[in-house]
Amino acid sequence: MPGRSVDDDRSDTVVTPSAEFPPLDPAEVDTLRRVGAQWRTGVPRALPVDPTLGRYRSRPAPGRFSRLTPIALFRSERDDRGGRDDRGGRDGLVAAEPANRPDSRLGRRLDRIRRAVLGPPLTSAAVLHERMRKLVALPVLSSDLLSSVAYGPEALLTVLVLAGSGALGLALPLSAGLVLLMVAVGISYRQTIPAYPHGAGSYLVAGDNLGAGAGLTAAAGLMLDYVLTVSVSTAAGMHAVTSALPGLTPFTVPLGVLVILLLLAGNLRGVRAAGNIFVLPTYAFVAAVLGLLVVGYLRAAGRGFAPVAPPVVPASEGLGLLLVLRAFASGAVSMTGIEAVSNAVPAFRPTEWRNARTTLAWMVAMLVVLFAGLTLLIHLAGLVPRPGETLLSQLARVTFPTGPWYAVVQAATALILLLAANTAFNDFPRLLFFMARAGHAPRRFLHLGDRLAFGNGLVALAGTATVVFVAFDGYTEKLIPLYAVGVFLAFTLSQSGMVVHWRRHRGVGWRRRALVNGVGAVLCGLVLLTAAVAKFAEGAWVVVVAVPLLVLLFHRVHRHYRALHAALALRPPPGGRQPGVRPSPVAAGPPAVPPSAVPSLAVPPSAVPPSAVPPSAASLLAVPPSAGPVRAAGSVEWEEVPQELRHLVVVPVARLNRASMRALAYAVSLGRPTLAVHLAPEEAEADRFREQWRAWGDHVRLETIVSPYRAVIGPLAHYLAALHAVAPELVLTVVVPEVVLRRPWHRLLHSRTGHRLRRALRALPGVVVTSIPVHVVD
Repeated sequence: MPGRSVDDDRSDTVVTPSAEFPPLDPAEVDTLRRVGAQWRTGVPRALPVDPTLGRYRSRPAPGRFSRLTPIALFRSERDDRGGRDDRGGRDGLVAAEPANRPDSRLGRRLDRIRRAVLGPPLTSAAVLHERMRKLVALPVLSSDLLSSVAYGPEALLTVLVLAGSGALGLALPLSAGLVLLMVAVGISYRQTIPAYPHGAGSYLVAGDNLGAGAGLTAAAGLMLDYVLTVSVSTAAGMHAVTSALPGLTPFTVPLGVLVILLLLAGNLRGVRAAGNIFVLPTYAFVAAVLGLLVVGYLRAAGRGFAPVAPPVVPASEGLGLLLVLRAFASGAVSMTGIEAVSNAVPAFRPTEWRNARTTLAWMVAMLVVLFAGLTLLIHLAGLVPRPGETLLSQLARVTFPTGPWYAVVQAATALILLLAANTAFNDFPRLLFFMARAGHAPRRFLHLGDRLAFGNGLVALAGTATVVFVAFDGYTEKLIPLYAVGVFLAFTLSQSGMVVHWRRHRGVGWRRRALVNGVGAVLCGLVLLTAAVAKFAEGAWVVVVAVPLLVLLFHRVHRHYRALHAALALRPPPGGRQPGVRPSPVAAGPPAVPPSAVPSLAVPPSAVPPSAVPPSAASLLAVPPSAGPVRAAGSVEWEEVPQELRHLVVVPVARLNRASMRALAYAVSLGRPTLAVHLAPEEAEADRFREQWRAWGDHVRLETIVSPYRAVIGPLAHYLAALHAVAPELVLTVVVPEVVLRRPWHRLLHSRTGHRLRRALRALPGVVVTSIPVHVVD
């Protein structure tokens, strides 16, 4: 990961499109200066063409083969008088179109459909305008949290009813405990936001204060939570739909998959567009539930708030502590999504942390009112869970026995449940961004798409959630046991990390803040242990096993990026090194590449004696005494100064035609030793080719290889590996003539020799494969 240490996990970096291109640190800049001081190229600064394009009034249209943005769509940032333009930019070029043009009619049609679905591209400068104001951020980030009240009370009562109707009375004290937990965790995250004003996700907080292992564990829990959020929300939404329209039950899975795809398309349009889509459903749900509560309590007041006796349900389990704890852990799923605001602080308009904290306070207040109000009203109405219809649907039928209001409540509930997954679509890609920035996730998750959305993360979330949803047949009851463990694992680590944060900084009032976060950590830890133990056999074991596997995967990714960073990091010239003098193996060269690093077609250096290379080629490989000691294979990639490189250009020639002539002409024009190689299926054909070569004039040394088994790529790659093994300090540049075809179906009529040769040789250090194209217009 060049240009930035993978351990640089600072949380004060704002999310911008430039995150893919981190700057060099001061030590790397100093090394760059020292390397640059060794350069002696002799290349003239003057160019045969003006690279700024400022002198050209008419710019040529692209050729028939071009799929790239036309040159006319580039514009210089300097005006015609040579000064700066109105934008005040520096001298340079700006690409006026976002992508290459499709080269087929079908591709252009698909591109138009894509633009119609996702919208026109946005420039990098529009990233600030894509942020959300509070009235938009509230529905975008709270849809998961608020929609969970539609199934949270039911999840609690579903466990209690296993002990019979008499156990339903415990719902009220358990709900009171959950309300206390909601308030404590909400206040804890409210403190976290100003402490981490540029992104306070559990991954960053736990990693910054408890170590990288804790941060990765929190990230694993959050990732599982986000995937399950999409799956559970979709399943619960489809359950609400089928409660009102039972005829749609057989189509639950395909309709749910369609909903996930629609959510993906909405979020690929960008943050602001997604916010506009989800504003109305969230506020409609809140209004519908508040109306349900008002009418329901008015009806209860008419009978003196006397609870209706619930139907008799026989007990299938004994009422014990374990069952009570299971019920509490099941009801705690109503809190999923409470961390969404702290994860998405950079998505708010300035001042980001202040707007985020205000939005979180609104969310927690609305959650407490809706959850406590629904739980108490369900108790007063004497309702119990039953298959085929949700508790909220039953409550709406009892409260609104006539009129259209039942349909309104069900429609609003189904809509917000289906759209509640938007919270995960907002936070999951951002979590992957922070992980990729630290080297714990693939760097492609740093990329902002043409709508300034993390498209790769969005697609990864949608694909994984679809697999989980289909695997569990869209049943909410099967998914709920997996839900609480991951999210409360992240909650616990985040709150514990904040306790360490306050103790470390010891600012004004740090003891009070540490106490609040400590209470939140203890309560979340109790729920975590309860959910992991009580629901282990019901499916929580999947999460318990998946978390350490994900952490192991993150470590492997990080290790790869550390090795990549070490391999690509600039190295200062050794002390006393003179320009043009090759360093010795001990002084500057990296370790020799072991034979296992050589591809299967290559031969390890120790296995190839000099006699394995024909004399006509060996004479080209002679190493002058001034070159210094011969280094191990692969050390040629250590070179960073032009004068230290020695070349041999190799041109594979199948037949003498225009393509091979162009490749030979290009190779010789480089002014480096050049060798042509021809593979013949039998000796007679090799002799014929030598005669043709002499007729051409024998301008380049030729080596023929007889391949009696008619293989081409293997013998050629083996021969080049042998050349490299004899003189590993050489850079072998293989120039391959390549026919470029205009129509895609024409490619089926030709073998892709150049591509296959490139794949065979790319693992061999010190070998460069380049193509010389010859375009066929037909």
